[in-house]
Amino acid sequence: MRPSDKRTWSNKLFGLIGLRVMKTAIATLTAIYAAILLNVDNPQSAGILAILGVDTTRWRGLKTVFARLGASVIGLIVASVLFDAVGFHIWALGLFILIAFPLLTRFGLKDGIVTGSVIVFHLFARGEVTPDAILTELKLLAIGLGWATFFNLVYMPRENQVLDALRARTESMFASVFAELARYLRDPGALWSGNELLEAEAAIEAGIEAAQRSRENRLIWRTRRNRLVLQDEPWLLYFHMRRSQLESIQAMSELVALASQRVPQAESIARLFETLTDDVRSDFYEGNTEQALDELERQFRGMPLPATREEFETRAALLQLCRELRRYLTIARREKKRRSPQAAAHIQ
Repeated sequence: MRPSDKRTWSNKLFGLIGLRVMKTAIATLTAIYAAILLNVDNPQSAGILAILGVDTTRWRGLKTVFARLGASVIGLIVASVLFDAVGFHIWALGLFILIAFPLLTRFGLKDGIVTGSVIVFHLFARGEVTPDAILTELKLLAIGLGWATFFNLVYMPRENQVLDALRARTESMFASVFAELARYLRDPGALWSGNELLEAEAAIEAGIEAAQRSRENRLIWRTRRNRLVLQDEPWLLYFHMRRSQLESIQAMSELVALASQRVPQAESIARLFETLTDDVRSDFYEGNTEQALDELERQFRGMPLPATREEFETRAALLQLCRELRRYLTIARREKKRRSPQAAAHIQ
């Protein structure tokens, strides 16, 4: 097999297995070997705890590890008192669940219920509640969750390439939608499936998820209302902006469909949409389209009243279309960068 073939197969294997699965496997083996080296009883339990501790982002990993640790300690306390009082009977496990699970949920430690159950069931299998037994469980917790936390923090995949691709996809779909709207305004008989709207929505939702993962992996904090919170991710702001604009575009698409005949104003709006096919890919807010829209609305106000009902309905739809277009531009003006050096850069 040639080296290039080996690389191809390795890439396919990596794509099939996934990074989280590989991290989980390494964390599990590391935890088990660490427990063996430290001569802790039942080292395989450390591996199980490591499996439960590996997560998708740094912040989520830290949050769930603290929940699992807290739930396990509380579970050990409840189980120790219970087993010592009633003995190691099978029905005592059911009683433990009835007591501990609502308690953990009340304390906001629901994510740690499974981990706590593993520790308690392991204590039950030992058949004794002694300082040595409790210490062993705590060691297993520290080893399993500790290595899981280490691998959660040491490496998480960067989302930049994914986010760049989703941004390009979103902007391409927006441009296609504007081109189709311009075409329909010039030719009301033109057919359009509207698939670009669905693809844009899918790209935006995927972008929000990827941006959320990127935010949780950066672990940069800021103060809000006297408490620490994760700092906003620029990509998250960007895709939320696009989501708001998509709502406006969907409304515009419905209004364009009401323009059942060609009127001079439709041509003017069509030119605005053609301008937006280029502006949508720009990092900067130029303001040219908004100025042209201002002029178009002035023309609307200076025109005589419609002569027929059909013309009235068409012009009413076009006027509402202008207002929806202004809402789209207002979102862009609020979120995009200006070419002025003094303006703040919000969207990268």
